[in-house]
Formats: sequence, C-alpha cells, structure tokens
Amino acid sequence: MQDSIFTKIINGEIPSHKVYEDDKTLAFLNIYPSVKGHVLVIPKVQVENVWDLSEDDYVALMTTVKKVALRLKDVIGSERVGEKIIGLDVPHAHVHLVPFTDPADYYARETKDEPDHQALAALAETLYFED
Repeated sequence: MQDSIFTKIINGEIPSHKVYEDDKTLAFLNIYPSVKGHVLVIPKVQVENVWDLSEDDYVALMTTVKKVALRLKDVIGSERVGEKIIGLDVPHAHVHLVPFTDPADYYARETKDEPDHQALAALAETLYFED
C-alpha cells in the first residue's frame, strides 16, 4: 500500500497543524475546515477503514478522539463536538471532530478555499495539549 497523505504527515514529510500527539495517534487541524476547530484524529498505523484497526489501535484512536473533543469544547466554547467517520477522501482511517452549537454547523461542508495557514497555526497553538 502506498503511503497516504496522513502517513506522510505522521512521517514529517508534509507539515500539519498539530493539536495532540502520542505514540499511537495524531490529531491536527483540517486545512479545509467546515467550522473553526475542525480536527482530524488518525491512528499512526495506516489502514483504510477504522474497523480494520486492531483492538488496541482502535481503543487508542477513540481515547484520543475523546481527549481532543473535550479540549475543543473547552477552548472553542462550543456546546457540542460532533464525530464523523466518513472514510471516503483518504485511504487512512480517520475521525473528524466538529465543534458546533448550531446543528447547521455540524452539517456544513468543508471549505475549498485556500488554507489560511497563519490562522490555523495560531489556532493549533491555542488548542495544543499534552497528557
């Protein structure tokens, strides 16, 4: 299997706006967010579907999803953080976290505008945390 764009991010070949990382997972801002704070959480092992992960890697992924969701809710100040497992755009298991108060924001489409890396970097710095 060819390395996915997410594996290239894990390997440091492509930059990202990290908000959390441990030995099994990585969370970073989506550069085409549907809302401010739209985060992708990925396992460091490349498998195409979340359901193909080993039990340990699945638990690690979902543990990170919960940690990052709580951090998003606290820092962004949203009432809720939605979780989406879509699996169509990149052949590497990943979870979208979408902070929202208005349900319309949860269902908003990702932007296709040119990424504002300066704003993303500033937001990532605010969101970043370690255990």
